[in-house]
Amino acid sequence: MGAGDRANRAIRGHPGIGDSVSGVVLAARDDFSARYDLDRIRGVFSRPSHALYGESYVGRILVLNTAKGGVATAWMLREMRSRGMAPAALLLNRANPIMVQGAAFAGLPFIDRFEVDITRRLHTGDTVTVIPGEGLVRVGSSETARGMVR
Repeated sequence: MGAGDRANRAIRGHPGIGDSVSGVVLAARDDFSARYDLDRIRGVFSRPSHALYGESYVGRILVLNTAKGGVATAWMLREMRSRGMAPAALLLNRANPIMVQGAAFAGLPFIDRFEVDITRRLHTGDTVTVIPGEGLVRVGSSETARGMVR
């Protein structure tokens, strides 16, 4: 499916948490741990074996496979958000209760359990609007996104 085919389509997931937000996607098929994958001071993926190593996640809509990690997730996400160094939203195929708690504690928009594999449907550079209360992601044009990537 090309960028034009993805434009203006909606992807449904389980109703999530947080406010609606629009932004540019940063996506990989890797799993996600806030504690072990991120350098929360510099705002980049820091685990060398992660597909997004070296990429800034700040202000991006993160699209990843499955949540991993423990209780440090909640305080890390909240601390990053308090300093303006957090992603704009989290979209995961599957999350654990700790990741959901962390997103809620940090005030980050969050959706999981999509009707499709979200890591195969969304790609880095896509623009999306995340509507957690409806469990909905509206996909925009990748061409528009290219001008928004910093």
